[in-house]
Amino acid sequence: MISKNISDRGLVLLGCGKMGSALLSGWLEQGIDPKSVWILDPKPSEWILSIGVRVNEMLPDDPAVVMVAVKPQMMGEALPRLQRFGSATTLFISVAAGTPMLAFEEVLGWSTPIVRAMPNTPAAVGQGITALIGNGRATEKDLSEAQNLMAAVGLTIVLQDEGQMDAVTGVSGSGPAYVFHMIETLAQAGVKQGLPADMAMQLAKATVAGAGALAMQSDESAEQLRVNVTSPNGTTQAALDVLMRDKTGLQSLMTKAVKAATKRSQELSNG
Repeated sequence: MISKNISDRGLVLLGCGKMGSALLSGWLEQGIDPKSVWILDPKPSEWILSIGVRVNEMLPDDPAVVMVAVKPQMMGEALPRLQRFGSATTLFISVAAGTPMLAFEEVLGWSTPIVRAMPNTPAAVGQGITALIGNGRATEKDLSEAQNLMAAVGLTIVLQDEGQMDAVTGVSGSGPAYVFHMIETLAQAGVKQGLPADMAMQLAKATVAGAGALAMQSDESAEQLRVNVTSPNGTTQAALDVLMRDKTGLQSLMTKAVKAATKRSQELSNG
């Protein structure tokens, strides 16, 4: 739910690409007044220009929230434009990957409340999950405000410290690509067993989507759901005997994959 603070003082969104547009669409569905939103974007889409938000206009003097949704490589140029809003009264939220809160504090000042957020690409269809962490100036109210805004594109979780953000990147940030590759390889395996390519892909997509929905809606653990599907000495057991091998199975591969992504995230964050 959009807070009265935002309705009264306004929200500035720097960058309105895929993620920014997904968030904006969610806020509009939640009932935000388009006139309470200021968009700064060099190439706004026709949709953005048509919905009544303020696009590249003079900004409010004291916005409630400034959300930074530009690509990390554009941060050095974009962030100084917002330096004048650095204060104890404006909450900054960043969805820019790989940019630590320290980078914001150095530009905006140490009194500025900052929340770093890491959504993932399913946010584009309202099915994302966002991890958040606030700096020392961010209050519980600030974190709640950030969660409410990010909830427009899916679930939210709050981290204990910023160092966990690299592991989040390895699991949920990069994770959709792992699942897409699983769909790809599952379909290819079906083709090798005699299915037409389009049918195999339809089966793979629906299977992954359905299993994910069942996992989200069920009170049972993923382990128990796996057991529920597996009849002793049946077809699923035959497949799991391959997937669950100690050294070559999926657990070993996934551990290595998430470790590699986490390490790379750490390297990028450290410049």
